[in-house]
Amino acid sequence: MLKIGILGYGNLGRGVECAVKNSPDMELAAVFTRRDPSSVKLLTAGVPVVKIEDAANWKDKIDVMILCGGSATDLPKQTPEFAKLFNVVDSFDTHAKIPQHFANVDAAAKAAGKIAMISVGWDPGLFSLNRVFATSFLSDGKTYTFWGKGVSQGHSDAVRRIAGVKNAKQYTIPVESALETVRSGSNPELSTRQKHTREVFVVLEAGADAASVEKQIKTMPNYFDEYDTTVHFIDEEEFAKNHSGMAHGGFVIRSGKTGWDGEYKNIIEYSLKLDSNPAFTSSVLVAYARAMMRMYHAGVRGCTTVLDVPPAYLSTKSAEELRKELL
Repeated sequence: MLKIGILGYGNLGRGVECAVKNSPDMELAAVFTRRDPSSVKLLTAGVPVVKIEDAANWKDKIDVMILCGGSATDLPKQTPEFAKLFNVVDSFDTHAKIPQHFANVDAAAKAAGKIAMISVGWDPGLFSLNRVFATSFLSDGKTYTFWGKGVSQGHSDAVRRIAGVKNAKQYTIPVESALETVRSGSNPELSTRQKHTREVFVVLEAGADAASVEKQIKTMPNYFDEYDTTVHFIDEEEFAKNHSGMAHGGFVIRSGKTGWDGEYKNIIEYSLKLDSNPAFTSSVLVAYARAMMRMYHAGVRGCTTVLDVPPAYLSTKSAEELRKELL
C-alpha cells in the first residue's frame, strides 16, 4: 500500500482524498495544512491533520506527498522545498514557467535522492500527451488547444490572491467560430486572443477599489494580459447562487496531411467534459503518483513529467491484464 500525504485541503485536496479512497493500492497517511488542524474535518476517519510546519516529522512515513496548492504563489516555493523531504507530485499549470519550475524541482529532488513529478493534470498533463501524440503522427500539420467553457482553478486562484478580492471565479470560453474553423481542416493562424475569451466574477472586500482590481486582473502576465477579459463585480449571495460549480473541459485538435503529396486530410481530436475540474484533476494526480513510485523503484531520481511515464505504470492492472483487456 502506498502511503499518501496531502499538502493543502481545498477543492483539490478533497478530490485527492476521494481518489485515494477509490485506489486499492493506496491509503491516506496524513493531511498537512496551514490552517488550525482542529478546524479541518476530513472525509476519511482516523487520518491525522498536521500543521505544515511539522511535515518534516513525517518524511519516513509517507511514500508520496501530493501538493494541492496554487500555481501562482504556492507551488513555485512548496514543490522544491518538499522535494527535499518527500517524493512529490504537483499540478503546476503556468505553462510559460514550467521549464524554470522543472529545473528548480529537479535540483532539489536529485540532491535529496527523491523523485518528483510536476504539472500533472489534464492541461498540462493529458492534453500535453495528446499534443505529443498528434504532432508525432501528423508531422505535417498544426495543433490547436481550446479550453472551456469552464472554471480554471489556477486562474481563479490567481485572482483571489489580488489584494481586495474576497472571492473569485474565472471562466475560460472558446471562441466558437475559431473552433469550427479549426475543425474544418483549414489550418488557420489564430492568435491567443482569437481563440478564447475570459470572464471573471469577483466579490470584493469592503472598501476595495474595483477599478484597481480590474486593472490588475486584465494586465496579469501569463493569465489574462493576452486575452479579451470581462470582469464582473457581484455580491456574495449571487456568487454562491450562480458560481459554485467547478465544471470544465476542452479540446486538443491536430489537423494534418498524409500521403506522398499530402493528398489525405486528417483530424485528430481529443476532448474532455468534466463535471468537476478538481475532482478529475485529483484522479489524474493519484494515478501519476502510482506511476511515479514505480519509476522510483526502477531507480529514477529527480524531476519528471507525464511525458516520461510508460502508460502501463498508471494502472492497477497487471501487464497481462492490460494486454488482454485494453490493448
